[in-house]
Amino acid sequence: MTKAIKKQALGRGLSALLKDPDNDIKSVEDKNADKVVGNIIELEIEAIEINPFQPRSNFNEESLNELATSIKELGVIQPITVRKLDFNKYQLISGERRLRASKLVGLTTVPAYIRIANDNESLVMALVENIQRHDLDPIEIALSYQRLMDEIQLTQEQMSDRVGKKRSTIANYLRLLKLDPIIQTGIRDGFISMGHGRAIINIEDLDAQTDIYQKIVSQNLSVRDTEALVKNYHESLKPKPAAKVKAASFDIDESQKRLFNSYFGNKVDIKVANNGKGKITIPFQSEDDFNRIIELITK
Repeated sequence: MTKAIKKQALGRGLSALLKDPDNDIKSVEDKNADKVVGNIIELEIEAIEINPFQPRSNFNEESLNELATSIKELGVIQPITVRKLDFNKYQLISGERRLRASKLVGLTTVPAYIRIANDNESLVMALVENIQRHDLDPIEIALSYQRLMDEIQLTQEQMSDRVGKKRSTIANYLRLLKLDPIIQTGIRDGFISMGHGRAIINIEDLDAQTDIYQKIVSQNLSVRDTEALVKNYHESLKPKPAAKVKAASFDIDESQKRLFNSYFGNKVDIKVANNGKGKITIPFQSEDDFNRIIELITK
């Protein structure tokens, strides 16, 4: 069982809080609101409605099916985000592709971040506190940074001030989210390190990424070994320079060739190497022709 699935399972207890009509959480001042803000909740898909103002209306079917296959094998790695409209009623903020793909594979629940009224500052505090924990894997940290950027509209510089990390450090975590989902899961499960992931991310082709990931796991390769693999991959993509043909040290002009051909009565092949050496090839058609050439040479 992957860490992603384990983390989703923890949200099932929290989801019970949202189904108590007598203690409906509507704002950060309500009882148990602190348990919801910043946490992942396992939410019923039927309780989520699509945002009517979603600017994106066309979804590539092939890409959606690929995501559905990934979710079927690995689960939903990155939770969706919804806002609470009413009791057990939510509207999607981000993650429509993940929601659609989850429906395609028949999931009834999906991991979600729930936004409630006036929770902006509480969410920032919860996420910053979460990032400071020592038991988070690199992907969980990256997702928290991404969430601060998407939902609170923080820049990397602003996040740097909030969490006390260099902007370059934050950027390195965020780049991990460009890895193939299989590799992200591998980092979460501890099969490879963040260093491995940072090396692999330099490859844009996802199939090539997963090929190298499989080699790392099966051969127990170090980060240095991985960097060498990535370097060799990029070298293999470079066009090989055409072999240079060295020019002969001098040229045999056509009149000289004609002279040889005329003298021997056959088409003579003359080759000159770049060091000045060469050879003359005189063909013959029969024994009589051979003897004729011998006679010409020995005159």
